[in-house]
Amino acid sequence: MSKLEEAFISVIVDRSAMAKIFQMADASNLVTELRRNFDAGVTRGYEWRVTQLKKLLVICDKHEPEIVSALHDDLGKPELESSVYEVALLRNSIKLALKQLKDWMAPHKAKTSLTTFPASAKIVSEPLGVVLVISAWNFPFSNSRIGRIIMTAAAKHLTPVSLELGGKSPVVIDSDTNLKITVRRIISGKWGCNNGQACISPDYILTTKEYAPKVIDALKKELEAFYGNNPMGSKDTSRIVNLNHFDRLSKMLEEKEVSNKIVYGGQKNRENLKISPTVLLDVPLDSLIMSEEIFGPLLPIVTLNNLEECFGVINSRPKPLAAYLFTKNHKLKKKFTKTVSAGGIVVNDTAVHFTLPTLPFGGVGESGIGSYHGKFSFDAFSHKKSVLFKSFLGDSAIRYPPYSRRKLGLLKTLVNSNLVDTFKVLLGLS
Repeated sequence: MSKLEEAFISVIVDRSAMAKIFQMADASNLVTELRRNFDAGVTRGYEWRVTQLKKLLVICDKHEPEIVSALHDDLGKPELESSVYEVALLRNSIKLALKQLKDWMAPHKAKTSLTTFPASAKIVSEPLGVVLVISAWNFPFSNSRIGRIIMTAAAKHLTPVSLELGGKSPVVIDSDTNLKITVRRIISGKWGCNNGQACISPDYILTTKEYAPKVIDALKKELEAFYGNNPMGSKDTSRIVNLNHFDRLSKMLEEKEVSNKIVYGGQKNRENLKISPTVLLDVPLDSLIMSEEIFGPLLPIVTLNNLEECFGVINSRPKPLAAYLFTKNHKLKKKFTKTVSAGGIVVNDTAVHFTLPTLPFGGVGESGIGSYHGKFSFDAFSHKKSVLFKSFLGDSAIRYPPYSRRKLGLLKTLVNSNLVDTFKVLLGLS
């Protein structure tokens, strides 16, 4: 087993090992060593990167049981969620990088113009250098408050940042939808993703007053089918991560004018850190549950007079990390994708865009800066260096003093890449 594997597994199996690692290491010396290796070119080559990726793949393949066990011990996370959303997605990302890395690293040709003729140009992907990755206990994220702290600290050193911050991701349900599939996919994205403790988890539902009762009935039916009559005893939902978050969620539920809005669930067990899947109807828009990211198994439904009002509700709030729409109406799909600003939009499903390495994953505004996944991850940690190769041939006197009106006219046409006007100037016709 390599040192990388040993360190990785020691942290998984013994969470106190992380504290030990950082008590022993001096951060300044560590960064100095990492920068020395980078400056020496140790990490830049294709072969070295492939070696590291293969080691990570070995960890995924050899130690999946330990990873799944640790997530179950910490969060009560079901094996399916851990194996699919944690290990399998990472494994697929590594395999994609191994397959595509040589192409990602290769310089890409860029067009030149009359201004630089004769010349050739290319774009070179250059590693940014030593990178600090701050990852949370569930998936890599932060919130906007922490994001501002990190960005302020980085600004002092002119250090670039990529921030994935989460937010309140809305779900809009049109009456013209397949309701059974709609609620099943909402349940999967909400309670099937770490019991709502995921940055792209559906945060609240928007639908019409007329259609809301049908949505609630369908949710109740499918929730019972998935988690039984006693969801608190279900092995297919995760625990709340800790007492602090349990109390935060409890405070949302117990707030005045919210506690009487529960239409399904609401059971809590503080000792076991369990909260059952809970649906609420028409909570006040200024309540805690509608003001803060829920990040838990609570799902409020906000009713509208007509579905067009959903655009006003969503766009009056900070831009979310994700926005979801369920409808068969093509005009509504088109308007939603054009009008709603979010990190990502999914029509007729939830959260699944996260699994596609061909799509950039990230936020906008309050929900984040930058994006990653697949090649977008490679680009996030790269500087796109412009390289231009000029010949000593074709050195024209028009760029050098003394300047004249003729030189000015000729340079203007060259900059505009207008070949016809260039000849006119040369012939004295312009």
